[in-house]
Amino acid sequence: MKAIILVGGYGTRLRPLTLFVPKPCVPFCNKPLIIHQIEYLAKAGVQTVILAVNYKPEEMERSLKPWESKLGVRILYSQEEEPLGTAGPIKLAEKLIKDNNNNSEPFFVLNSDVTAEFPFVDLLQFHKKHGREGTIMVTKVSEPSKYGVVLYNKETGKIDKFVEKPQVYVGNKINAGIYIFNQSILDRIELRPTSIENEIFPEMAKEGELYTMELKGYWMDVGQPKDFLSGMCLYLSSLANKDPTKLTSGPGFIGPVLVDSTAKIGNNCIIGPFVTIGPNCVIGDGVRLKRTTVLENAVIKSNSFVDNSIIGWSSSVGRWARMENVSVLGADVHIADMLFINGGKILPHKSIKENVPEPAILM
Repeated sequence: MKAIILVGGYGTRLRPLTLFVPKPCVPFCNKPLIIHQIEYLAKAGVQTVILAVNYKPEEMERSLKPWESKLGVRILYSQEEEPLGTAGPIKLAEKLIKDNNNNSEPFFVLNSDVTAEFPFVDLLQFHKKHGREGTIMVTKVSEPSKYGVVLYNKETGKIDKFVEKPQVYVGNKINAGIYIFNQSILDRIELRPTSIENEIFPEMAKEGELYTMELKGYWMDVGQPKDFLSGMCLYLSSLANKDPTKLTSGPGFIGPVLVDSTAKIGNNCIIGPFVTIGPNCVIGDGVRLKRTTVLENAVIKSNSFVDNSIIGWSSSVGRWARMENVSVLGADVHIADMLFINGGKILPHKSIKENVPEPAILM
């Protein structure tokens, strides 16, 4: 079985992290973001994963190659010469989808920015049971007026129509960016910039060929820093319920906290809740961390306070410094002692020697 993951382009919403690595390779809870998805796909019997990309495929391939043998999947790349929207990349990858593939076998499609408890096995069973051309997953949101709402038969899952950003309440289920299709959908898509949501799905719904299944558990688009941190919190909460042995506990830890075994934690620290610490990081004495991701080789010096922030690769936070309000350090950024960083997005290879009292991008 096969799957295609829509990776897209430059990952500008997640800068400055994506200035250092392609978006799918940014570590999310100590694994490349896209690997979380591929692990779930592998468990559902997917043997070939196609990444639809238009930016840095070679760098992506180098980063993800070791995971092929670990997960028992083959990762292929389909590169766009120009942006093709959300349906065009599927058509572009048609030969890869059909290559050595049973024409009756469906394939998964998903957006690369999503984190969830991906129920691919259940989705496959539901799709085969109703026997139509496509199934999309929906998730419940608190503010449906910001999204396109999916209206469907609650008993059968058959989609009636889509309502874009409704100003009066019509429902609270939105497209979760997780799909399964029969190969016949490829005949509907032209090789040009095409929106699957606006051009393909409405036609399928009119013909009675599109069904939906509700996603249980958490869901988050983690394509920008504040949502990346929210997604981390949801993932760690899920891990605490389903596999708490993977988390770190003990004196000074307020769970859920995920710490790589090679990281070094000083004395009298308070870590958590909702913290991930990557490989070879060094956390000094008396440090307070909460709702924060610390990436590989970063150093947090003694008595600093970091909240709601992302510390980039090989970066450092000085002694008695304070960071908060979705501050993000790119790779190799160094914050001097006793500084206050309030919502600063700091590009790679910079040394900061003055406070950042208001949210700003430092180039």
